Amino acid sequence: MRLRLLEATVELLVEKGYGGTSTTLVSQRAGVSRGAQLHHFPTKNDLVLAAVVHLAEVRGAEVAQAAGALRGGQRRTREVLQVLADHFTGPVFAAALELWVAARTDETLREAVGPLEGHIGREVHRLTVEALGIDESRPGARELVQGTLDMVRGLGLANTLTDDSARRARILDAWARVLDDHLEAP
Repeated sequence: MRLRLLEATVELLVEKGYGGTSTTLVSQRAGVSRGAQLHHFPTKNDLVLAAVVHLAEVRGAEVAQAAGALRGGQRRTREVLQVLADHFTGPVFAAALELWVAARTDETLREAVGPLEGHIGREVHRLTVEALGIDESRPGARELVQGTLDMVRGLGLANTLTDDSARRARILDAWARVLDDHLEAP
């Protein structure tokens, strides 16, 4: 029941945004009584904060699974970028984005979202380094990975208002060449 409530919360964050997500709607979506929902999560904040933790776990698992399924070879860098782009344009990112915006003005939510996003960011960074086979002891390598993640996150943000897939593909193609040039350099 708890998992259904958390998944319903994430779905509603994506569909209706933070402001449009209510505990009543979550109960209805999850197919549980209002009393059962209140037993697990007495307030909207309790529910959303638990959804933040759930979201962190889902996001980390999604990226790890996709990165683990990558092939080797000449186009691997581009495939890694696509995994990242898929992550940052998917519904889980949209729900996280809703929480970021709400956390900007809600101190309690910000205190919960901030550390979790830091943890997720470090994990995605680690997975990216692993997937690309980057030696972070090389000068500029860490910054290149972080710049890559910032760029892909920005592309995901651009995709929230319109389908940006054609432009995103061109940018990822070009960036894969930049990364490959850097990775192949002595």
